[in-house]
Amino acid sequence: MAASAGGEVRRRGCGGGGASLFPEESFRSWSAYGRALLETGPRLRDRVTARSLDSAELHEVRGRSGADMKRTLTWWDLIWFGIGAVIGAGIFVLTGQEAKEAAGPAVVVSYAVSGVSAMLSVFCYTEFAVEIPVAGGSFAYLRVELGDFMAFIAAGNILLEYCIGGAAVARSWTSYFATLLNHHPNEFRIHAASLSEDYSRLDPIAVVVVTLICIFAVLSTKGSSRFNYVLSIVHLAVIVFIVAAGLTRAKAANLTADFAPFGARGIFAASAVLFFAYIGFDAVSTMAEETRNPAKDIPIGLVGAMTLTTAVYCVLAVVLCLMQPYAEIDPDAPFSVAFSAAGMDWAKYIVAFGALKGMTTVLLVSAVGQARYLTHIARTHMVPPCLAQVHPRFGTPVNATVAMAAATAVIALFTDLGILSNLLSISTLFIFMLVAVALLVRRYYVAGETSVPDRNKFAACLAVIIASSMATSVCWGLETGGWAAYVATATMWLAATLCLQLGVPKARAPKTWGVPLVPWLPAASIFINIFLLGSIDAASFVRFWVWTAALLAYYFLVGLHASYDTAKALAAEAEVARVEEGARKAVIGGGGGN
Repeated sequence: MAASAGGEVRRRGCGGGGASLFPEESFRSWSAYGRALLETGPRLRDRVTARSLDSAELHEVRGRSGADMKRTLTWWDLIWFGIGAVIGAGIFVLTGQEAKEAAGPAVVVSYAVSGVSAMLSVFCYTEFAVEIPVAGGSFAYLRVELGDFMAFIAAGNILLEYCIGGAAVARSWTSYFATLLNHHPNEFRIHAASLSEDYSRLDPIAVVVVTLICIFAVLSTKGSSRFNYVLSIVHLAVIVFIVAAGLTRAKAANLTADFAPFGARGIFAASAVLFFAYIGFDAVSTMAEETRNPAKDIPIGLVGAMTLTTAVYCVLAVVLCLMQPYAEIDPDAPFSVAFSAAGMDWAKYIVAFGALKGMTTVLLVSAVGQARYLTHIARTHMVPPCLAQVHPRFGTPVNATVAMAAATAVIALFTDLGILSNLLSISTLFIFMLVAVALLVRRYYVAGETSVPDRNKFAACLAVIIASSMATSVCWGLETGGWAAYVATATMWLAATLCLQLGVPKARAPKTWGVPLVPWLPAASIFINIFLLGSIDAASFVRFWVWTAALLAYYFLVGLHASYDTAKALAAEAEVARVEEGARKAVIGGGGGN
């Protein structure tokens, strides 16, 4: 935003004064668009090297939404949002799938590995959310530290993450709803024989659930928080019941007879998929803009929610594997079927009811979080700026909420859960790795202040950390190299991290709350996220690269030119503001001398 001559604040509205989706200069006519395409190279260089400022994200970019979001949330709200966001389909669906097909009873170790990786990412997110409390979450953080281009690639995967995550949970909602009514899930789905097998079970119930959640998310963030709070309490009560009742039917032999039947490879393969069960916490970071005291509320809310969630997941996994031999666990509704097999058929209704409650809160928090991501992306004009509008009465981003809900509903209608969970894990691990890289950049490099030798040393250390992590992941994924390869790559990672700690001075310290053990903690986050990527199947990577190619095509044809024009217009407004401010000071100074 810029100051006018009269001292008023002029906000850049989402429509930019035009009726088109993209009101920027490059889209005013076909000839203007043609000229913009011819300048793709120089514009790309500008956007790759350009960095946003903390202050710009907090003020100018946020101001493009018109009305401000209401600051009504506390750490208590964030903890319950975190619990509601995370404990859902992952534990109630994927636990059975991965225990039976990938890890056996060692699925509890898989949950612990995923939980450690998620906790490392939580710390990285928390420092950014405290210092840059805006709705953009990791998109805003990456714009500040890695630039527009990397932020956009991450943004596309963030949007994919939320859409397919919500779709996966919505389809799981149908599965447990069917269990509650003593039906098979496919009895509630429409079989479209003309479609591919993975996309042929149409799920209208999932679409209805997503639509209702969207309406609630539009009406009020604080109201959503209260609704989530009530449902989460009920959900935790059901979890306590599952643990207590399940332990009465526990058989130690089920857990210990063949603890890791698929070996270490199965444990890590399951960890990569089970990362799906932890992804909701990043939605909580998008609520920083609506938090009363970010420096206090965000660390307590994020870290507290993740600690509790990891403990709950591990306990539930142990209980499930104590109740049944892993080969007999049902992959669709594992806890309900386990109670039926144990002679407690009545208990499956309580389990299904609790699962539905949990998945409802996951969908609600996801709807709130994904809309705020899209809102901040639209503020930069990388997507149509009309999606950045905040409703003046509700104080929520209505257009963004509806758009994301529509995309989620379409995916939920067609796509099988197995495809969704694997693809979701790739996008999530990729984004979390980028946020850890951005945190190291934030601590060790400040443009114009860091010396060239220190910059070069930092870049070399960071490159070795990433390369050694990738080498370890490739060796694991291809099952080549033996133990000597892992010793070599681990030594490279340790040496690069130690060199970064001892040989490169930090360029910036956090103002209020910072990640401990830098550079070790973010470097460990980079390593474990990249390593887990090596355990995901090749078909999921093909889908990931197809999506990334589509993102790049959109960026080069549309997003690059819209964001370039917007950045130049903002710079021009800032220059006008400085000239006007200088003129006012000159008039005041001249008046004082008379």
